[in-house]
Amino acid sequence: MAGSIVTTNIVQTLVSFGLDALREHCVMPRIVNRQYERDIVGARRGATLNVAVPASISTRTVAPDVVPPATTAITPTSVSLTLDTWEEAVWAMDDEAVAKTLATGVIESQMSAAIKAMANSIDTSIMTTAVQSAFAFAGTSGTTPFANGWSDYLGIRKQGNENLMPVDDRYVVVDPAAEANVLNLRGMVDASYRGDDGSAIRRGKMGYILGSDWQMSQNVQTHTAGTASSCTTDASGYAVGVKTLALASAGTGTIVVGDCFTIAGDSQVYNCTSGDADISGGGSISFQPGLKVAIATSTTAITLKADYVANLLIHKDAIAFASAPLADEMIVSGQNVAVAVDEESGLSLRLEVERHHKQTQWSLDCLWGSVCVRPELLGIIAG
Repeated sequence: MAGSIVTTNIVQTLVSFGLDALREHCVMPRIVNRQYERDIVGARRGATLNVAVPASISTRTVAPDVVPPATTAITPTSVSLTLDTWEEAVWAMDDEAVAKTLATGVIESQMSAAIKAMANSIDTSIMTTAVQSAFAFAGTSGTTPFANGWSDYLGIRKQGNENLMPVDDRYVVVDPAAEANVLNLRGMVDASYRGDDGSAIRRGKMGYILGSDWQMSQNVQTHTAGTASSCTTDASGYAVGVKTLALASAGTGTIVVGDCFTIAGDSQVYNCTSGDADISGGGSISFQPGLKVAIATSTTAITLKADYVANLLIHKDAIAFASAPLADEMIVSGQNVAVAVDEESGLSLRLEVERHHKQTQWSLDCLWGSVCVRPELLGIIAG
């Protein structure tokens, strides 16, 4: 029974039914950089890829001479992408249940549900990477954006332009509440404003607006901020470009990874990349970008942004993502294993069907990893 299900039913269902659900719900893998997947050698947890980050180059005046000028060597850097997340979606049915449901589509429905669960987990993990990396910030914590216009988007777009975000391959990913506001704006649905055929109002899709491709996802993250109070730097003083600050002992509460904060006298928003869970009695935090304004040798107040829904402006090259094809060999005789790669999203999913004391168990798994390569190509539109 189990063998016939795998060869004649389940794999076909996976390709023709389940992966439609995957494409519907899994937004982020389709819009981030996945070119490094072809460099994967050996699909195992902990495998790493090096993502190159080009060094900046300055021009100089050409001055012909018999002696050529010295050329400054550059050192490109790299970011390590680790395949560190391996998850599965599992369900089981006894023989009686299989016999009763084989012809009713229940197995197909369960496969679709498993793929949706996997898609949500992948989508969420990439969004978490974005939230813990972005330092461009617009909007108001606790207030759904776009209720009265495009100002929050234009604010984050301005910051993206200032951070040299390429104008192509930009995406905006919003939660359902923000999407509802967008779809209520006249500039969104009125064909005379958009200059198109009015398909947005008929299909209910946001589409390409003001230089970005807009997508809705139910997996947009809500960041819960730390509880830091009376938080200040110590009195050491810090130069422009520094990415770690020591804290004075007077502060209380917590600062957590992904907290966005400002420093007195500096309009730049910073994102905490690591820090002490409890800052009572001092501690330190690391953040990005490097300090834009030097801090004098006196204590300087640090203020956290409140909890926010992290709608995103993201460029394709901001985050690198890879999913690895998993082995489909039958290591033990009698195992039923198959691998399906979705042609649209490229996600690799492995299905195993096994027998366990009069029950059939289905297990769908995937191995993946993501890393922020260019945080300056990200922005948060707070809600």
